[in-house]
Amino acid sequence: MKPKATSRLTIRRPDDWHLHLRDGAMLAAVLRESARHFARAIIMPNLVPPVVTAEQARLYRNRILAALPSGANFTPLMTLYLTEETDPEDVALAHADGIATAVKLYPAGATTNSGSGVRDFDRIRPVLDRMAEIGMPLLVHGEVTDSEIDIFDREAVFIDRVLKPIRKKNPDLRIVMEHVTTEDAVDYVRDTHRNLAATITTHHLIINRNHILAGGVRPHFYCLPVAKRERHRIVLVQAAVSGDPRFFLGTDSAPHADHAKLAPCGCAGIFTATNTLSCLAEIFEAAGRLDKLEAFVSINGANFYRMPLNDDRITLVRGEPVIYPATIESGEGTVTVFDPGFPLHWRAET
Repeated sequence: MKPKATSRLTIRRPDDWHLHLRDGAMLAAVLRESARHFARAIIMPNLVPPVVTAEQARLYRNRILAALPSGANFTPLMTLYLTEETDPEDVALAHADGIATAVKLYPAGATTNSGSGVRDFDRIRPVLDRMAEIGMPLLVHGEVTDSEIDIFDREAVFIDRVLKPIRKKNPDLRIVMEHVTTEDAVDYVRDTHRNLAATITTHHLIINRNHILAGGVRPHFYCLPVAKRERHRIVLVQAAVSGDPRFFLGTDSAPHADHAKLAPCGCAGIFTATNTLSCLAEIFEAAGRLDKLEAFVSINGANFYRMPLNDDRITLVRGEPVIYPATIESGEGTVTVFDPGFPLHWRAET
């Protein structure tokens, strides 16, 4: 007799270890989508102007908390935007005071609002040394930005040109490679047994570069790092469903109003906060690894960040396809919700 398919799955309430909330009207519109299912999230600092200092992070956190829907139980974990002028002692103070959980490294020009990022990596050495002393994680957007490097090769080149030298000079620095997209990155993490982990996004588990370009350009699938070949997507799925504690969820959910996405030079970013858990349950079920979903979304990240696991539970129920809104409204315009291209049968109950 064929075993009965799982129809209910109860897991610890998940966390999102890479999230964009923006600010102002956009923050108010998208925050409820993450707070509905997630207990905590690492908040990206690439606002305009960026969140560089402890005081700026404190003020941004206050704005997030003020925008939370009534009754929501959600903790924003703040990050500082690393620049070549960042003060190591301000970073240490922000960490000691519980204001900032991590520091984010953007190579200048790598993604949305990254113009203030790092060009000369030697100039950030004092900050990295201080972070290693206090155990504060460095979160890296792992792409070089040289114009002569093909956009599909920029993650692999970053590992060789930037990340390996950083780790060689400071092996005690705890690093998260964010939103990895390639077999190269997965292999690098797997081959490293200390102080290195990686987040994987919902959309990179689902789309490859054909989804963006084949049969016409689809701006709502455009993100940075850009989706790669199908073989890379398959490796990402294998890493996510493996249970390996070095891989965990960071959605990189990144809202942009449609008029900005559909512009002649459209913004990079995919908004997945609304339906992420349903998408992930489908992926893990298809791989026959629903038993590993909790590790990926609720355990591995908390353990790497040395935080307690969430006590609250959330139940996923399988049934008729769940219909999510195609868009949400914000004061800055309509935001399109990620469409995975297949039915979603798993619905989250809180």
